[in-house]
Amino acid sequence: MKPLKVGLLGIGTVGSGTFNVLTRNQQEITRRAGRGIEIVKVADRDVARAKEITHGKVEITDDAFSVVNDPNIDVVVELIGGYTIAKELVLKAIENGKHVVTANKALIALHGNEIFAKAQAKGVIVAFEAAVAGGIPIIKALREGLAANKIEWIAGIINGTTNFILTEMREKGLAFADVLGEAQRLGYAEADPTFDVEGIDAAHKLMIMSAIGFGMPMQFDKAYTEGITKLESKDIRYAEELGYRVKLLGITKRSEQGVELRVHPTLIPEKRLIANVNGAMNAVVVKGDAVGPTLYYGAGAGSEPTASAVIADLVDVARNQFVSVENRVPYLAFQADQIAELPILPIAEVSSAYYLRMRALDKPGVLAEVTKILGDSEISIDAMMQKEPQDNETEADIVILTHITVEKNMNAAIVAIEALPAIDGKVTRLRMEELGR
Repeated sequence: MKPLKVGLLGIGTVGSGTFNVLTRNQQEITRRAGRGIEIVKVADRDVARAKEITHGKVEITDDAFSVVNDPNIDVVVELIGGYTIAKELVLKAIENGKHVVTANKALIALHGNEIFAKAQAKGVIVAFEAAVAGGIPIIKALREGLAANKIEWIAGIINGTTNFILTEMREKGLAFADVLGEAQRLGYAEADPTFDVEGIDAAHKLMIMSAIGFGMPMQFDKAYTEGITKLESKDIRYAEELGYRVKLLGITKRSEQGVELRVHPTLIPEKRLIANVNGAMNAVVVKGDAVGPTLYYGAGAGSEPTASAVIADLVDVARNQFVSVENRVPYLAFQADQIAELPILPIAEVSSAYYLRMRALDKPGVLAEVTKILGDSEISIDAMMQKEPQDNETEADIVILTHITVEKNMNAAIVAIEALPAIDGKVTRLRMEELGR
């Protein structure tokens, strides 16, 4: 069988890794795919660098549209990123009858519905394993390996930058701003880290996993995102004293009321495996009704780990290029006519346990006032810790862990607590997840 001809859009970090791994492991990949997979054309703005990486072995151009319009190319690999020119190129490739492999989580999360519909109409494959969790094959696990299960929930550390920052804050007791600077110096964080530290990158990935897990269309605009920029090192320390670790989690759950879709700092019991995922590593826990909780761990970014996922998608295209559309694995795991319009719950309707920290006058009766407010809101207390005031201080930190309650009840209770004369400033609130059942 003739080799699969590949056009590569972008030969930066992931693109160069894809070229290098495909070249290095060509024999092994061919044995798996049943045919060769060859990159024959590369588009990149830096033509000289592209020629250096490819050693002059493939055609190089600075015109990406010449790749998607080339009749000799079977599949386009989009590694440009963003969702403007990348979207235009992907849709043009599909219109030209070419299969598409992409690592672009923002593109899929925001425009996946349109892309899949056009691909379905043209009978081409759109593969995006590399869009979520780098080298971890979580898309294939959700879409194929767990096909027997009703997925109940998914929770993941799916942004390496924030996990590195939180690990450093915990291990070194440093403030967020100090660790962010270090992460930027080491190359873990971009010069503008907003997408990472505000949870947007993780929300893109979570939306994709949620759509596959529950068989629903992309609804990224309804995702709740809360980053780590306001997280204080003392909260990470207090959480650890109580037996918890703080991680930026993407969480999606299905209930009779709808689907939760939320990204925020979360307390997890330190005994959970995912609580011990440190540095820039990623991990995802998927709970299926038949299999129970399953954990997927590995490098969530990087040149060759992400290239591993890109090439796995290329192998799938090589195997399935001539398979009829109805016999291929659906883009979102469920048959196209079975995708359900499930409602996304607003964060106020989500149920969770909570970590609360407040600064209070060190005098009798304060705790009684706080616990009465929680009791009146039907919020029960699981644990409580009061830190001793430092020398000459009249205020102390009080930390309370609650049982599960609806967020709107907690919001009302926090407003009432902050109104107490003995409480100084705002109450810090973090959500908690057990992730064990």
